[in-house]
Amino acid sequence: MARLLVVHHTTSPALQELLEAALDGARAPETGGVEVVTRPALTATAVDVLGADAVLLGTPANIGYMSGALKHFFDTVYYPCLTDTTGLAYGVYVHGNNDTTGAVRAVESIAAGLSWVAARPAVSVIGAPGAADREACWDLGALCAYAAAQRSP
Repeated sequence: MARLLVVHHTTSPALQELLEAALDGARAPETGGVEVVTRPALTATAVDVLGADAVLLGTPANIGYMSGALKHFFDTVYYPCLTDTTGLAYGVYVHGNNDTTGAVRAVESIAAGLSWVAARPAVSVIGAPGAADREACWDLGALCAYAAAQRSP
């Protein structure tokens, strides 16, 4: 069965809303029954990534950057996964109070270094999430699950 790994740092009610929307999309029946494995960023490992067919990342924008927890995740998995996850599909959602540009850029830069491929452009949410933001996260989860299903043998 295809596996989608969801790695997140959920520190606020807004991020919880976005995570739940993404998980709802990933678990939707039309995605093909993909196994969804959820890990907080501080506990996700290279073994989790190596067993995944796609990855969905969620982070707050903290002082113009991704969360320290998501950075720790990348620091932990980068070299163990560098050659074995080339072409892995990923998606990212970022929440900030004022700006998410630096956080999105940082995640995309590291993902590019890993040779991962974006399933869709990042979902960037500023302020309180609205219906359109939750829908975008639902779509992101569904697209990442679909990408996992396509990669799985």
